Amino acid sequence: MQYNLKWSLLGCVIALCLTSAHDTSAQNTYPVRPIRILVPFPAGGAADVIGRSIGDQLSGQVGQPVVIDNRPGAGGRLATELLVNANPDGYTLLVGTVGGISISPALYRKLSYDPARDILSITHAAEIINVLAVPTSINVSNVREFIDWVKGQPAEVRFGTSGTGQPDHLAGELFRRMAAVRMTYVPYKGGGPALVDLISGDLHLMFATYVVALPHVKSGRLRMLAVTTPKRQPLLPDLPAIAETLNGFGLNNWNGIFAPGKTPVVIADRLFVEINKALQAPEVRKRQAAAGIEPGGSPSREAFARFVHEETARWAKVVKDADIVVE
Repeated sequence: MQYNLKWSLLGCVIALCLTSAHDTSAQNTYPVRPIRILVPFPAGGAADVIGRSIGDQLSGQVGQPVVIDNRPGAGGRLATELLVNANPDGYTLLVGTVGGISISPALYRKLSYDPARDILSITHAAEIINVLAVPTSINVSNVREFIDWVKGQPAEVRFGTSGTGQPDHLAGELFRRMAAVRMTYVPYKGGGPALVDLISGDLHLMFATYVVALPHVKSGRLRMLAVTTPKRQPLLPDLPAIAETLNGFGLNNWNGIFAPGKTPVVIADRLFVEINKALQAPEVRKRQAAAGIEPGGSPSREAFARFVHEETARWAKVVKDADIVVE
């Protein structure tokens, strides 16, 4: 009995040593082949810009190609499912969005993954700037005037979105509740068709992405009243935040980098360091700023994980209060 116990303990010690050696080896050699970054939306969009700008810089830093794999579909859930099912070896990453990571768990009862269990948070990557946009045919110049205008309308006021459960939809529901106004939600299959109806006046407001709304603002067809983030954005210092009128309002249309849940800690830590370094590169910041994106970064992986947890809890409450149901 003592003999068996002795060898059992020795086996445990050897196993621990081998595991430690393997972890150290992985830290010292990773990566040794191309890294794939999944992007949950088509090429050319904001998430794609985030993935490609980071990927190009990261490739030079680690000495391996970084391949962007656009996998649009199901509001970001398709790409997220691919990440969850990938080998947890650091060679498959995801540009995760607030919709796919923090909003979907509240919307879909049969979600095939649990973000808290199956996905590992690496770092905050960027903020996509969303703005409250209205047609110039509505004679208002700020959020307070617009709220008063909505309350004074005898007919329905309609807000359009890029789809049920997307950040612009949740922003509208939050705005409706906090401003205590009556508005009718009109879903579209993408922000483009909704924007066409906003310009024509069939819609009265949208929480559109800044880069998409900007050309129509410059042409005089739309007016931006505020940003949806809790505070003003450095890229748009003269545009107020909705929270300056509705205290506590805030929607961060954030993107982060994620890995499969069981990715080794040493590899996750290496990715955290390298990606945060990439986010500070002048070329990355320039490319993102040109697309109306505010580059991000986190003080630690743990801090980003807490942020994701808090966002998930917050949007679960918004979904429940607004009684949003998605089949």
